[in-house]
Formats: sequence, structure tokens, C-alpha cells
Amino acid sequence: MNPLYEQMQTSVFERMSGLAAKHGAVNLGQGFPDFGWPEEILEAAAGALTEGSNQYPPSRGLPPLREAIAAHYNRHQQLDVAAAHVCVTSGATEAVGAAILATVRPGDEVIILTPAYDCYAPMIRRAGGTVREVALRPPRWRIDREPLEAAVGPKTSAILFNNPHNPAGRLFTRDELDVVAAVAREHDLTVISDEVWEHIVLDEQHFVSLASLPEMAQRTIKIGSAGKIFSLTGWKVGWMVAAPEMAGVAARAHQFLTFSTAPNLQSAVAYGLDEGDAWIEPMKQRFARARDRMTQGLRDAGFAVLDAASTYFLCVDLAQSGIGLDDESFAAAAVERAGVAVVPLSAFAEADPPRHLVRLCFGKKDETIDAGVAAMAKAKKLFE
Repeated sequence: MNPLYEQMQTSVFERMSGLAAKHGAVNLGQGFPDFGWPEEILEAAAGALTEGSNQYPPSRGLPPLREAIAAHYNRHQQLDVAAAHVCVTSGATEAVGAAILATVRPGDEVIILTPAYDCYAPMIRRAGGTVREVALRPPRWRIDREPLEAAVGPKTSAILFNNPHNPAGRLFTRDELDVVAAVAREHDLTVISDEVWEHIVLDEQHFVSLASLPEMAQRTIKIGSAGKIFSLTGWKVGWMVAAPEMAGVAARAHQFLTFSTAPNLQSAVAYGLDEGDAWIEPMKQRFARARDRMTQGLRDAGFAVLDAASTYFLCVDLAQSGIGLDDESFAAAAVERAGVAVVPLSAFAEADPPRHLVRLCFGKKDETIDAGVAAMAKAKKLFE
């Protein structure tokens, strides 16, 4: 067996969701919302299933969807892209994998900013690359030029960048984006920019795509996700957007991963992107209300909650909350003894990870949030 996978643990999200099911716990660990999807998109998917084709669509995606993705980014982010820039994938994780396989050569080094989504490092290694971690430190999680520059070596070929950031729940500022772009330009690096949370930006913040910065369109592969935009995570419809030549190479990697994605779901996502701009602002407001409800409930229970202004995640500082356990121990006790599943943040880094933080998903109905907060309060009392 491949030792990379033989020695690898099951994903922390799968583990915590499994424990939540086993113990009948409130699942605030795995990042899926239980509200917020537009019913019209579900109806479009159902209609396309019964009335449209159910055979293989083009590997790069249905033309109407590729055109809809390009038009969406033209409207919302002023990106000068067309269908030729787009490749549809079976979820954003597959898009990340295809982008890595297309750009990383054996022996290359790839920089990731930790804490980082847990698929990044194993995918880089599977492509024959070496991971170079640059740690972002709580509570500010800022990108500074000096450590990023110091991570660049003669074998560095790419930066895998995530904005808005999971699990920190923050949107990087324009000056931080300028740092990433400057390092990429000066060292001739490709940037795989995981921007799946681009529309879940709260508190009237404005998202800027890295590809929109000077000279970055030709060296950036932008990753997007219909699952995140429309709260339909189980559909697994994602995409890559890049300069046509780069997109073509990434598409050739994609064709030997999943080849194509369910055509009825592609049709429904195309409908959603073409017709769904009016849904975006109400969706943001629902997530903001959910965040505020969970944050206030946790703080009332005595938890130190880090500010979150994007994604649908927030972090709790166990040490500042008076809990001396590490994140893994707390997460295990919380799900087994208090009935709530959370994710330990140490799963998002390998080199000196923070061990005093846990991540919670606030994209939930009021009753789910209230039950989760009550269970977290019970968990806290276990260690007082």
C-alpha cells in the first residue's frame, strides 16, 4: 500500500462526524449548514434530472455552466474571464487536487499558510512535492512578508493560498494580498488560490480575488465552489478558473480524477449563478445572525471566542476560557461526555500547531446553535 495513505489518519471531519453520530451529539464539527439553500435551485436540479441528459457531460463542464461562472466573476469581482478559463470539477477539493497535480512537479516545494485545510499537505505530497508551512498566529492570523519570504527556496514552485480563511474565519486585507502577490511575482511562483468562501463575507467586508491584482491573472488558479455559495455542500460542484493555457493543463489532470460531474447539478448551478445574485445578501445576513447567536451564547457560557467575519466557522480559545486541556482531549471529552462535536485546530497544521483552539460551525438553525451552546457549557463544567 502507498505509505502516504497507509500511515494517514482518517480526516478529522470524518472522525468527528462519526463520533457525533455514535454519541448522538450536536455536530458543530463538520462544516455543513442546515439552512440557507434556495429552493429554486433544487427545483432546477430535479427538472434537469428528469428532462435533461443523464450521460457523460463534457469533461471540462457543461458550456452553460462555464459561461455562467465566467459571467458571475465578471459581475462580482471584475475578473476578465470567459468560458475558456473555466474547468468544472466534482467539488472544490477535487479542483485543488487537479490544480496541484497540474502544477507541482516531483521535488518541488509548495508553501501553505497554516492552519490550513487538511487536504492540502497530502495532495502536495501525492504529487511528489514537499510542504513548507508558514504559520499564522492567533488571534490576528496576519500574513507578514518576512516569514513568507523566508519560506521561499530554490525549489519553491507554488503557494497554496486560502482566502477567506478556514479555520480562522477571517478575510485577508488588501495589504496582505499584496504581500502574497509580490512574493509570487518576484520568485515566479504559481498561486493556487482557494477562494471557496468568497461570498460568505460578513460585516459589509468586500472580497478581492488574488487573480485581480496586477500581473496575477496569468499565475493564479482560482478555486470556487457552488456548495459554499448556495449551501449545497453535498452536490460537490466546484471549479478552477485560470488563464486558458493553465486551465487546459489543469483540465487534463481533472479528466483522470473524476472526468465529469453530474449534469443535472451542473445545470442547476448554472441557473443559480445566472439568476441568484438576489440570494447572496440574504444568505450573508442569515450567517451573520447565526454567528452572533453562537458567539454570544458561548461568551455567556464563559468561553473566549475569537472574532470571525467570514466563512461559517469560529474558534474558541480553550486556554483563555480557563480550560487546561489540549484541543484533541477537549474535543474527545466534549463529544463523548457533553454531546457536542467540535474540530481540534491542531489538525490544520503539522509543524508546531496550536493546541489550545477548537473550531465550531455556526451555519446552523437557531435550535441547533442553542443545543450546541448548551452542550459546550456542559463540556466546560467538566473541567472547572
